[in-house]
Amino acid sequence: MSKNSKLVRGYEVVIGLENHVQLSTESKIFSGASTAFGAAPNTQACAVDLALPGTLPVLNRGAVERAIRFGLAVGAKVAPLSIFARKNYFYPDLPKGYQISQYEIPVVQGGQIEFFVGDEKKVVKLTRAHLEEDAGKSLHEDYHGQSGIDLNRAGTPLLEIVSEPEMRSGAEAAEYAKTLHALVMWLGICDGNMQEGSFRCDVNVSVRKPGDPVFGTRREIKNLNSFRYLVDAVNFEVNWQIDRLEDGLPIQQATVLYNPDTGETRAMRTKEDAADYRYFPDPDLPPLMIGADWIERVRADMPELPAIMASRFQETDGLPAYDALMMTQSLAMARFYEAARDACGAPKLVANWLMGEVSRRLNSEERDITSAPVTPALLATLIKRIQDGTISNNSAKQVFEALWTGEGSDVDALIDAKDLRQSNDTGELERLLDEVLAANAKSVEEFRAGKEKAFNALVGQAMKATKGKANPAAVNELLKKKLAG
Repeated sequence: MSKNSKLVRGYEVVIGLENHVQLSTESKIFSGASTAFGAAPNTQACAVDLALPGTLPVLNRGAVERAIRFGLAVGAKVAPLSIFARKNYFYPDLPKGYQISQYEIPVVQGGQIEFFVGDEKKVVKLTRAHLEEDAGKSLHEDYHGQSGIDLNRAGTPLLEIVSEPEMRSGAEAAEYAKTLHALVMWLGICDGNMQEGSFRCDVNVSVRKPGDPVFGTRREIKNLNSFRYLVDAVNFEVNWQIDRLEDGLPIQQATVLYNPDTGETRAMRTKEDAADYRYFPDPDLPPLMIGADWIERVRADMPELPAIMASRFQETDGLPAYDALMMTQSLAMARFYEAARDACGAPKLVANWLMGEVSRRLNSEERDITSAPVTPALLATLIKRIQDGTISNNSAKQVFEALWTGEGSDVDALIDAKDLRQSNDTGELERLLDEVLAANAKSVEEFRAGKEKAFNALVGQAMKATKGKANPAAVNELLKKKLAG
């Protein structure tokens, strides 16, 4: 048992993930049909996808390059030779009666994903990542006593990423999945749209007593498309399995579905083993050969990886490790940060605003940084006005809110419209401070008697007297001089 494992009701939880990542090619993995989402049923299924007699698959080079890119990003071995196999099973949305996948020799072997759970760093090893085609989709909702079959998705290229069973809680599994999700989008190999099925999570869950060297019987929770559902599904499944074991009942290996309305998992079918799929090499596809020169061309075209960029932000911008990590949660966030930083020259302030007000609004509205109404240029201008003393931090938040809601699109115009410019008239400020000190003699006595809180009270009265327009730094400095005199 891992030293850091936390037991649930006296049991250790064992979790491994299989993520199906839809690759961002315009055509399918073995045909030229479109992969675009949302077309009318069966309008994007060509003769190859329909498995009409006499058709032959032709491998999509772009899908292979995306697999290579992923392998390089996670430090895996990209196999110089890999083989496509037929995975045999019978289901209405699988027209061939088998799925073309990879089994014994996958294209990506090994690698690891690093992520944080709170402030604890975790490393999960990958078993493999292999290329395969997606199946079609069965439609039940719009039919009475019947099911429809939509084969638009049949043949869509997938990279199935399989982890080792090294996670020990639903929260840990969710953070792993979030990190993987961010990485495949960063690399440009997947659009990450979970609602459209571009990134799907299958979670294998079992439990065992501490010290038991043998894993418990696992059940696989299929097709989770939400990180919150992933946590909830694992938590329910863990307790369900423990209840069975405590009652002396066996756990049968099975595929289960999670119902978010009830918060429960239910068995869909008993889980097959590899032997049940009767894998054998596909005779229509030659071995996939990937030369070193091809790998190097892909490497040269890759973006800077998140961990490397975060280190650069720490070294060149002086950001704390946590801030640098937050700025590299997505490529879009990193680009926004860099643009705003370059425009105002204040990396820490930009990071603070992105982690604070910007993230607050993005989260509350469930939107991405790419659709933020406040652009990097506007945020940089706002930060400049704080730096040059034009406005206070509190006033800046008012301007930010106005920019976000569309009340205005010019920082300086909004500052004037809202009468937020700080007063830098030292003579007027001194006069107001004298009045404040005279009206608050008790606070003055308390401060001089050593009560620091009295000073904050005086600052508050001073800001109130200036209607918030005085520069707080100037107020503090002048007030200290007067109290010392």
